[in-house]
Amino acid sequence: MSKSKFEQSLENGPHNQLQNLLGIWSGKTKTWFEKDVLADESDVGATITSLLEGRFISIDYHSSLEGKPFVGKMILGFDIPYQKFTSSWIDSFHMGTQIMLSSGDATENGFSVTGSYGNPEYGDKLWGWRTEIQFISDKEFSLTAFNISPEGEEAKATETFYKRVG
Repeated sequence: MSKSKFEQSLENGPHNQLQNLLGIWSGKTKTWFEKDVLADESDVGATITSLLEGRFISIDYHSSLEGKPFVGKMILGFDIPYQKFTSSWIDSFHMGTQIMLSSGDATENGFSVTGSYGNPEYGDKLWGWRTEIQFISDKEFSLTAFNISPEGEEAKATETFYKRVG
């Protein structure tokens, strides 16, 4: 009996890449609110667990920004029919009460997903948010996010280098 596409992906494809992130991680997060002007650098901790028999992973993290603590969760997966990485993201600082849904493609050493956000109080234009995950080694990965203005200009918003601690 041949293996399903999911079983193959879990064995040596995108789902395997995601499962390799399981564990406890720590690092430093840099945050920018203005292009090229570093606003904050803080410690971050994350626990990455598997969901639904390896179909998804959950990144649960905690950090601070300008001394104020915040927490967040990102659920990541790989959509086999559409061949896209997907994510949902919530946190107590950036997202408020919104959930950002993103999708995107594999890159040379990871993947990139893009979503959008906005607030009708500030007009109808949506901003984009692109998140890149790069697999550096089995003990280190990076997560970098870029704000994308309604006009299409990108600026680095956050950058975290995680190291495996457990």
